[in-house]
Amino acid sequence: MPLPDDPSRYDAADVVEPTFRKQPVSFVRRSARLTTSQQKAWDERRGQYLIEAPRAVARTSVHTGWAFDPEAVFGRRAPLVLEIGSGQGENVVEAADAHPERDHLAVEVYQPGLAQTIVRAGQRRERQGLTNLRLLQANAPELLATALPEGSLDELWVFFPDPWHKARHHKRRLVTPEFAALAARVLRPGGVWRLATDWVEYAEQMLEVGEASADFRNAHGAGGVAPRFEGRVLTAFERKGIAAGRHVTDLEYVRV
Repeated sequence: MPLPDDPSRYDAADVVEPTFRKQPVSFVRRSARLTTSQQKAWDERRGQYLIEAPRAVARTSVHTGWAFDPEAVFGRRAPLVLEIGSGQGENVVEAADAHPERDHLAVEVYQPGLAQTIVRAGQRRERQGLTNLRLLQANAPELLATALPEGSLDELWVFFPDPWHKARHHKRRLVTPEFAALAARVLRPGGVWRLATDWVEYAEQMLEVGEASADFRNAHGAGGVAPRFEGRVLTAFERKGIAAGRHVTDLEYVRV
């Protein structure tokens, strides 16, 4: 049974999928406690920014019968940038404010991060907010696998995903050959996949994944790393890593 276009009309009884995920996710549940300002923004403005995706098996899952329609959501046809793991929203809000000609979609699983993104967005454009920004609380691979139209993205950003540094946890890492195939599915030819990490061993894995994919070419030559992406904000998280002596690696791959 296909799902209605309007997620608010979705009935959980329509779900016929398994009651558990077959693959591990790249995150763990954390506290959803919001600050006073975050709660106010969440209550008053989430309707302006948050896209409510129908769920399959968990609160961050995406039902395979649902499709995200960028033109319908943003009311126009424009280049679309997706950030996975948008955190507190520093990068995506800055980008949406600096580039009104592009649309931006932020995917994050943690409610406080989404709420803080709404707070930041509400402080832009003379406090009228950003019309070219939307948020989704979802497990990104599920979104890329079925919900986004093929070739719908101009850029895909994966900045500082959890490194899962212990060997027994490597299976939880986001950037894998399987994820590269999903990235290739949603990026248009010539579209850009940008990555950054401050964990050297994870950077090596990212590079291996990118170089092995026939769907991408390294924008800086085989095995090359990219200069720091000028559109990436220096966040408190990155500053903390640098202060701890960690080196940041940027990568840039182009969809062929």
